[in-house]
Amino acid sequence: MKLHLPPATVRRARELAARVGQPVVDLARAHTTVAVERATLRLAGVPGADAEGTPWVNRLVDVLGEDLGEEALAHGVVVPVWDALLRGEADDLPSLAQKAAAGSVRFRLPTGADARAARAAADGPVAAGLARVDARRAERDRLLREVGDAPRTPWIYLIVATGDIHEDVPQAQAAARAGADVIAVIRSTGQSLLDFVPEGATREGFAGTYATQENFRLMRAALDETSRELGRYVRLTNYASGLCMPEIAVLAGLERLDMMLNDSMYGILFRDINPVRTFVDQRFSRQVHARAGIVINTGEDNYLTTADAVEAAHTVTTSQLLNEFFAREAGLETWQLGLGHAFEIDPAVPDSFRLELAHALLARELFPDAPLKWMPPTRHMTGDVFRGYLLDGFFNLAGALTGQGILLVGMMTEAVVTPWLSDRDLALQNVRYVLDAAGRLHEDFHPAPDGVIVQRAHQVLAESVDLLERILTHERGLLDVIADGTFGLMRRPPDGGRGLDGVRVKADDYHNPATDLLEAT
Repeated sequence: MKLHLPPATVRRARELAARVGQPVVDLARAHTTVAVERATLRLAGVPGADAEGTPWVNRLVDVLGEDLGEEALAHGVVVPVWDALLRGEADDLPSLAQKAAAGSVRFRLPTGADARAARAAADGPVAAGLARVDARRAERDRLLREVGDAPRTPWIYLIVATGDIHEDVPQAQAAARAGADVIAVIRSTGQSLLDFVPEGATREGFAGTYATQENFRLMRAALDETSRELGRYVRLTNYASGLCMPEIAVLAGLERLDMMLNDSMYGILFRDINPVRTFVDQRFSRQVHARAGIVINTGEDNYLTTADAVEAAHTVTTSQLLNEFFAREAGLETWQLGLGHAFEIDPAVPDSFRLELAHALLARELFPDAPLKWMPPTRHMTGDVFRGYLLDGFFNLAGALTGQGILLVGMMTEAVVTPWLSDRDLALQNVRYVLDAAGRLHEDFHPAPDGVIVQRAHQVLAESVDLLERILTHERGLLDVIADGTFGLMRRPPDGGRGLDGVRVKADDYHNPATDLLEAT
């Protein structure tokens, strides 16, 4: 430990984060959402979409809402769905969804023995879905033993997303051959605002490729082939965020993705999704990730694209502490906590590199066993590719000096064009050079105890503690400070934003086998 952080202050920070976070967990436990209920039906076996591309799970939940009103979500959709199956309305779930969409099924909310029978009938199919997730996790473990893991850390993380999954596949394979350990398929712009998951392989997307189950399957199969070719397992990343966060988490578990972008506040701040909807969906999705053995990546780096990276550094640390609490409460283990931060200080600021080292080393020492995700400069990339290449080199060196776990590859063409394969090759050469030349330099790097780096780290930690204490003085705690623009300068009130109409308080007899099983994991 090189920063000599006061142990009492570190303990205080975690205690405060737990006190701030617990009311949010209680809120999430007390509510359900349309996305949680749809995710449960996907686990139970409702795949596919109609001719217009609307998923059958959406059709089924929509019809339930038309027949039962708010009661459908409040009591959990599985009881009326399996009650309909037991009454002979359809032979199986896919048929029931199709008949419901055609208007030939009427649902009821059963009581007494009928309700108990429906609950019992639903438990098995949902458990079978989670068993499929378990099997995919075991499959990953076998592949890691058979082909081997990445040869070193930090894992080199590269984004590939053209909009066309069939073009993404060869580009991802080429990136893996050039040294990438993790391939991230960034989502098409705006997908997080869709309240449904697109179906099938997609060939159009803006600044990204749609996250669909079939796209997950195609990319995972291709990277498995490349993993065997290279003799090292290549990980696959996508995004479990937005209005369909729980569903995408389930699909990721079923198709053996290895990492998912999953942050407690990103959707609230940067996509204006209702805070309550986000916190409910986030907790369920993280429980699925825990079960699937998926590493989450949190989004604190985004705060520094809208707020000043020096003035707002403590908000990143505060969010990391909250993300850690929420993640551990949902069942994630330390090795699954890819807590995010970024190299986003204006290069014109005096001692900017020393300040970046202070922030990166603070994150490393606060979370010594977590695979931190370190993000490259984006906000201050100007289009000068030579300056950008140098900044990325400094970023890579900071990652080596502070022992980061996941190093996202910076692009010299950031803010200019979508990267070409040649851009990625040059960027990977930059990373490989720095890691080969200085990959173990963190063993020799010991900042002066009274120097800028150590003192700055202590200052940021103290400011984080102060912020957590201030959050506790608010009536609604974290919800109030999100509303007042504390994080990322974005003001998001708890009764605003997209998706609030899809949130319900759970009834006393609410039943969801997925949440029961995930809580028991």
